[in-house]
Amino acid sequence: MVQTLERLAKPATASHPAAKAVPPYSWSKALEAEMAPMYARVQHVVTPMEWPHYAPLIKSINELKQQRNAVILAHNYMTPEIFHCVADFRGDSLQLAKEAARVDAKIIVQAGVHFMAETSKLLSPDKTVLIPDMRAGCSLASSITPEDVRMLREAYPGVPIVTYVNTSAAVKAECDITCTSSNAVKVVESLGAPRVLCIPDQYLAKWVQSQTKVEVITWKGACEVHERFTGEELQTMREAEPGLKIIAHPECPPDVIAAADFTGSTSGMIQWVKDKRPPKVMLVTECSMASNVAIEVPDVDFIRPCNLCPHMKRISLENIYDSLVNLRHEVTVDPDVAHRARRAVERMVNLTN
Repeated sequence: MVQTLERLAKPATASHPAAKAVPPYSWSKALEAEMAPMYARVQHVVTPMEWPHYAPLIKSINELKQQRNAVILAHNYMTPEIFHCVADFRGDSLQLAKEAARVDAKIIVQAGVHFMAETSKLLSPDKTVLIPDMRAGCSLASSITPEDVRMLREAYPGVPIVTYVNTSAAVKAECDITCTSSNAVKVVESLGAPRVLCIPDQYLAKWVQSQTKVEVITWKGACEVHERFTGEELQTMREAEPGLKIIAHPECPPDVIAAADFTGSTSGMIQWVKDKRPPKVMLVTECSMASNVAIEVPDVDFIRPCNLCPHMKRISLENIYDSLVNLRHEVTVDPDVAHRARRAVERMVNLTN
């Protein structure tokens, strides 16, 4: 078993691409019994038809992590079989950034999108950071470039620039400090400036502006998942589901936030549900988060007219296993860019610690 894995792990070349990794286990009565405790945890969000396919991969991944001295960091938008069955650390961008900095492992597999893997590399430069699919990008991160940030510097001389972590390392390198949706207000106010550029998410910036007296200037970027929700849609849901509580992510448009019962970061939304335990709730965010939270609060009924992130959904058990076997795809950052971007991320991490 180990010899096979090591053989497959030899570097791929253009003429000899890495073989597609095949798990060493298959579904059987013995495996079904062994994996039954784990399935009991996720059975109301993973169907009995799916589990025979997932279970061999889950067992293989968890064994291979030990052999590789690897950990998996999973964002809240990962599907439940990843989030609850193979992840070592789970959470929003801030939580994962912190774990990347202090985790004791040789290899980090980022079950998330590319900018998250870059952030992990910034905070763990001596570790190998892998992403199972290099195409797992982000519409928000793609909305701004380093050249755009330099242009903003010229247009607003002396105004500090806060960038959302949902940006490339090259963009972070041009900014003063990063933020997440959970700490954006705190970061903006920590700068002690009357005006602050908060880029690139226009809706997050507008929400921050509603929470602070600091003048917030933004960029016209948006998350393709959150910007599709509308206040009218939420009103329709309320009429169809009496007693429904609606909680929204600050990346949503203002009419959505105005129609919600609560607005907060991914971690804030999760905590609100755990604390309030509403009979029925709708999470106005990426679809998989509702399934992940539902496992922890089975007494809450989740109404799920939500939107899928096509980038997050590029990450699967299959390509996580393949990533660990073949040690691909490695995420690297130019040393000069990394030095400057790391400074911006560390300022945020130190502030929120």
